[in-house]
Amino acid sequence: MKTFILMTKLSPEIAAKVQERAELGRAWLEEVKAKCPEVKFVAHYALLGDYDFLDIYEAPDEETAAKVSLISLSNGAFAAESWTAIPYKRFVEITKEIC
Repeated sequence: MKTFILMTKLSPEIAAKVQERAELGRAWLEEVKAKCPEVKFVAHYALLGDYDFLDIYEAPDEETAAKVSLISLSNGAFAAESWTAIPYKRFVEITKEIC
């Protein structure tokens, strides 16, 4: 499984639904689980900054990661980006391979 980082910024309409935040988050997670059962979430953080949430998850491939981003967008995210994350030890190995 590959590791991905999902950066999410909510739309103003969804961000304003503070009282429904937990309910909306659970509904999003249930949809991801239903449509991408192979995805394993490692961590979930609320952020103070340009993005509202950061999720670290494992997925088998980039297509599955794209589905996670698309599900976020269809659930009211203004922006949702899935980034590939390379474990640091592997990154060091890669650097050695090119030298």
